[in-house]
Amino acid sequence: MAKAWTPGSWRNLPVMQLPAYDDAAKLADVEKLLAGYPPLVFAGEARKLKRKLAKVSEGKGFLLQGGDCAESFAEHSADNIRDFFRVFLQMAVILTFAGGQPVVKVGRIAGQFAKPRSSPTETVNGEELPIYRGDIVNDYAGTAAARRPDPERQIMAYRQSAATLNLLRAFAQGGYANLEHVHKWTLGFLKDGPAWERYQALADRISEALGFMRACGVNPDTAPQLRSTEFFTSHEALLLGYEQAMTRVDSTSGDWYATSGHMLWIGDRTRQPDHAHVEFCRGVKNPIGLKCGPSLQPAELIKLIDILNPDNEPGRMTLITRFGADKVDKHLPELVRAVKREGRIVVWSCDPMHGNTIKSRSGYKTRPFDQVLAELRRFMAVHQAEGTHAGGIHVEMTGKDVTECTGGVRALSDEDLNDRYHTFCDPRLNAGQALELSFLVAEELKKEQALRPHSDDDEAAEAAE
Repeated sequence: MAKAWTPGSWRNLPVMQLPAYDDAAKLADVEKLLAGYPPLVFAGEARKLKRKLAKVSEGKGFLLQGGDCAESFAEHSADNIRDFFRVFLQMAVILTFAGGQPVVKVGRIAGQFAKPRSSPTETVNGEELPIYRGDIVNDYAGTAAARRPDPERQIMAYRQSAATLNLLRAFAQGGYANLEHVHKWTLGFLKDGPAWERYQALADRISEALGFMRACGVNPDTAPQLRSTEFFTSHEALLLGYEQAMTRVDSTSGDWYATSGHMLWIGDRTRQPDHAHVEFCRGVKNPIGLKCGPSLQPAELIKLIDILNPDNEPGRMTLITRFGADKVDKHLPELVRAVKREGRIVVWSCDPMHGNTIKSRSGYKTRPFDQVLAELRRFMAVHQAEGTHAGGIHVEMTGKDVTECTGGVRALSDEDLNDRYHTFCDPRLNAGQALELSFLVAEELKKEQALRPHSDDDEAAEAAE
């Protein structure tokens, strides 16, 4: 029988990846202050996302989850948020129209500030310093003062998240997401490139379809879903004191929800079944993601699913695999078979970024785009072979014209990385690479649909929905 859960029961268990704060009293004061702040998201929104993910788990949708590696205070601006949202909309349109799937849109944004690290320290200019753990914890600058964990940065992260969410809601519901603007979403630096040409051809087809619908009396005034979209936020639930402070009882259901984001995930470094991060996440009713790396064994995965989703609730669990292109065939099939055999209801999503990180000849951390695509292809192929649904992708990407991942149709080389390498942590896909990836996934989804039996009863049920 599971032990009683409270928002603070995680504090009685071993915990990984938390910073060591010098002033415990100051930390407690900050967490108390945050506990009195308004929620960033609402329980009803999290329940709506769970219902959508339940459809994905049935093979009736696709999860697009993406955004920054780690948000920063310095780069927070309306233009950066707009550019991210614009590319995200383009990716979703490609997957929806070319892939023939409803797309659930979940950003790594408005809360993705903390980063797990492989070492607690690093050497900077000959001095050993605490590792940079994200702007919610410390500063990236290479000095002892900057790297000292500061609790008050949590207040700054909350305020930035609130401002970001305010703008995202305006973009999603205020007309920016209107499909009749599909031609206007293209970023200037993409113009005349291969991704731009392919996207414009798709946009032409969408405009033609909208013209036909308008002639039939269906337009953004009569069909609101054409002029707005639903957008949800997510982040890794790493800084547990912050998450506890933002956890509230829903007045309509009496359940606990983390109000820092609609969806939280547990990282590959913090998924120990008897540790604090799993303990915290098992008690909140939000959709929960679980990163699954090469060390995860099938029996442990089933145990984690049972802890986090004991009622086997559809839409609750998303398994985010991150193996590396050369390890997918070794590890993924046995996990898929175990979950299928045990009858657990999950969304399978692929993170093709983290397992394909290398150090370039010039010293930059990068990700070869061909390896990113290779992992995605293998992920889709395994699910086709096992008769399961490849339900989503989870990518680190930006709307900026960065040069952080090598390859792609513009053939970014090792020598190009220095041009616009802006990330503070992990390399991200730029806008062009993100669109290339979306077209690949759309093509693979078409293959999956062609292989899937589809009866007249299925069509009638989908029409009724």
